[in-house]
Amino acid sequence: MRIQTAILFSSLLFSQIPAQAASPFAGRWDFSIKTTNGVGANWLGVTEKDGGLEVWFQPTGGNVYKVKDVKVEGGHMTLGISAAANNRPAVTWELDAAGNQLTGVQKRGDQSMAVTGVRAPELKRGEPKAWSKAEPLFNGKNLDGWEPIGDPTKSHWVVKDGLLVNEDHGANLKSTRKFEDFRLHFEVNCPDDANSGMYLRGRYELQLEYVPAGSEPPERAMGSIYGRIPAAKELPRTPGQWETFDITLTGRTVTVKRNGVLTIDHKEIEGITGGALDANEGEPGPFYIQGDHTGGLKFRNITVSVPKK
Repeated sequence: MRIQTAILFSSLLFSQIPAQAASPFAGRWDFSIKTTNGVGANWLGVTEKDGGLEVWFQPTGGNVYKVKDVKVEGGHMTLGISAAANNRPAVTWELDAAGNQLTGVQKRGDQSMAVTGVRAPELKRGEPKAWSKAEPLFNGKNLDGWEPIGDPTKSHWVVKDGLLVNEDHGANLKSTRKFEDFRLHFEVNCPDDANSGMYLRGRYELQLEYVPAGSEPPERAMGSIYGRIPAAKELPRTPGQWETFDITLTGRTVTVKRNGVLTIDHKEIEGITGGALDANEGEPGPFYIQGDHTGGLKFRNITVSVPKK
């Protein structure tokens, strides 16, 4: 009886000790940041690891990277986003956690601005039972259904011989329609040394490039979700030739076929990529084609299917 009583007492005692609470910073966070060019999109991915926090940061441009300078005191976090270099001041974020928001300030040298992040939506959805018939997004005649992003005088997008062509480095181009879940098909002719991308919902870049072989890691190479998901199979380089892409995006789950080969198979996109139009991941968004890096890319047979209601 005494042993049983001791066991019962011990069980009651430990049941009253609360489990260690998860960090209020843990999770994925979307930030819309005001910039000189309008609104930029940033992202934080925070996980608890080895008694501390591992933080990944997606800047407005470029690729997601691990933040090495992380300090946490209770509900306050300090992040060294980038160090000072080449006459550029260091950038730090000071953040406070409160429920489903992170609020604080970005400091860049002697300048500062408010930043607010919200928990990124999970977007866990199964694939629909059926898809609509594919319909063209590009009519092969003109730019109806598409518009340049920003200053239209900088746009070099034209229609030639039934093809959508970016003649030179200039403006990006987006569809006037927005989409949630979809199947996208397009054919692209990417010249050697060219660099572009097709953005899904305006937030996730499917990389299109033929920069020198080996100059980029797999997660930033042709057919990857830029900085996020590398292609599982490396296909031969074929600059100047037509290639096909078939992309299915349901929630965060993406599947990619390139030239009929399955290269990304139902992988989760953790967050936005550099160049995202906004950080509103739960909302529909347009397709947009990057035109601000290089010119010379050609597109044809751009079609889309959506879930049948």
